[in-house]
Amino acid sequence: MRVLLDTHILIWWATSSERLSQKVLDLIENPHHQILLSMASVWEMQIKCQAGKLRLGKPLSELVAHQQSRNALQILPIDLSHLYALQNLPNIHRDPFDRLMIAQAIVENLSFVSIDSLLDGYPIERIW
Repeated sequence: MRVLLDTHILIWWATSSERLSQKVLDLIENPHHQILLSMASVWEMQIKCQAGKLRLGKPLSELVAHQQSRNALQILPIDLSHLYALQNLPNIHRDPFDRLMIAQAIVENLSFVSIDSLLDGYPIERIW
């Protein structure tokens, strides 16, 4: 299975995994699954860290590198096809980072791991 993590899922996985559902933990810790994080999530976390709205306990670069080496986390680049797919998204969610990740999940045919039930209005499989 190939899954894209919402930003908060990576943060919780790295800092407080007890906040994740057992289903999500089982999924993301299964070495047979491909776990992806959007470059949009890295961008979002960097902005929030710089603004003082997010504290990770270690530099973002270390957190991401640790997840890449320990859990085989892969970074999903932002492609033009992802940006163009935004045009067809209904205006359900207004957060630009979430909208981009949804577009990526649609284009790449990925399941999306998120607690945000608002995302159920999109044509994706949301896992929580």
